[in-house]
Amino acid sequence: MNLTTKKEFVRDLSSRLSDVEIAIVVDYKGLNVKEMTELRNELRKEGARLEVVKNTLLSMASEGTSISVIRDFLTGPNAIVTSKLDPVAPAKVLVKFADESKKLEIKSGAMNGKVLTAEDIKSLAKMPPKEVVLAQLLSTMNGVPTAMVRVLSGVPRAFMNVLNAVGEQKEAA
Repeated sequence: MNLTTKKEFVRDLSSRLSDVEIAIVVDYKGLNVKEMTELRNELRKEGARLEVVKNTLLSMASEGTSISVIRDFLTGPNAIVTSKLDPVAPAKVLVKFADESKKLEIKSGAMNGKVLTAEDIKSLAKMPPKEVVLAQLLSTMNGVPTAMVRVLSGVPRAFMNVLNAVGEQKEAA
């Protein structure tokens, strides 16, 4: 790659990195082409992207973005996994793949300008999908007004029961 191509690549990579939800650095040494292709396909299904980029170019491209905090982890052969959509989905794919293959090592990651350790990424992978969390939140938000209506409707109902009991008592007397 000549200098102008490198500069153009860094500019393009920097623009892509500026709007990602999560970036995860992995050590891919030991993976063959078939395994890398399989991993890329699994990540692509989840809206994530795996790229093998030279550490110096990645370091330059990450400058000024929220993932610049991972620069210290850019040693050795690395690949970077990024996702613009859901931060949990790529973490799940990587943790599952790392457990199965034993060749992929999750080094670190970045989300919202914070460094994620390998343990943080494993914890993130245990979270339910975004849709499930949103459904739980909606259910909780919907439960409050429903409970309020039940409580408020209980007062007139109790009052009506008292009036009915008084009316039945007067009829009987």
